[in-house]
Amino acid sequence: MPALPRRDLLMHSAGILGGAALAAVVGTSTSTAAVPDSVRPADEPFGYCLNTSTIREKKLGIVAELEIASRVGYHAVEPWMRQLAEYVQAGGSLKDLGKRIRDLGLTIESAIGFAAWIVDDDAARAKGLEEAKRDMAVLAEIGGKRLAAPPVGAQKITGMDLFVIAERYRKLLELGDEMGVVPEVEVWGHSQTLGRLGEAVFVAVESGHPKACLLPDVYHIFKGGSDFTGLKLLSGSAIHVFHVNDYPAEPARVEQTDAHRVYPGDGVAPLTQIFRDLHASGFNGYLSLELFNRDYWQQDPELVAKTGLEKTRAAVRKAFA
Repeated sequence: MPALPRRDLLMHSAGILGGAALAAVVGTSTSTAAVPDSVRPADEPFGYCLNTSTIREKKLGIVAELEIASRVGYHAVEPWMRQLAEYVQAGGSLKDLGKRIRDLGLTIESAIGFAAWIVDDDAARAKGLEEAKRDMAVLAEIGGKRLAAPPVGAQKITGMDLFVIAERYRKLLELGDEMGVVPEVEVWGHSQTLGRLGEAVFVAVESGHPKACLLPDVYHIFKGGSDFTGLKLLSGSAIHVFHVNDYPAEPARVEQTDAHRVYPGDGVAPLTQIFRDLHASGFNGYLSLELFNRDYWQQDPELVAKTGLEKTRAAVRKAFA
């Protein structure tokens, strides 16, 4: 990856770091607002998105899950690529699905994929990029905008060169340019690589790509051991979707898993400060409710989706009361 002149690197970093502070360094102003597609009431600082993991174990299928999201009032849905593959394998039309999404008044702001774009093995990485390309083609067909880029294949590897990862993320972004879908570097708190917020920020900045962006997560920031105050250093224009959830006081952080996630407001995460810092940074994108709670999976999926939306909105209202 060619080196960027110092001024160009600083200007690119304004998309990730706090725009106002960095503007003082480079002598220019920057805009951090990322205006969402849907028009929201003045008391809705964020959009609300349902990650389908929250209700997945009832195995309703993507169409039924979209209909639930629309009925209970979400603005968007974040599906998993495996669900879309199952839909196609069962004879579903992506064109029809895209129309259904629009007719329901929803957008697909992000989707969850697991392409191994980050790994050292050249053949495996090439295969991962091909998988990402297929995923992006599917998303483009239904109007999807972004694809999660977690550190698949590097979860148990320590000491990876972040500059090398940044170059690989840039390759993924360039593929996204071709396909019309933006990959979001995702923080995975349980991973030895990109398990901390600062590592993901570094990779996004050093990719040197104008569309580089982050996919943070309340639980994963906590799980990885990063402090939430780090969000104050980010620009909202670098985050389009933020995974929202909560976590309990017990068990200890190192013992918690995805299954411990609870509805926003039902745990001990500093959501008020998180939402205030995000809003102050210029973020006005989508809070995507992503839960893997086994108890919720046994309940009525529409009730779970509705409860999750109500509790997320309540937590946001509390932050700005």
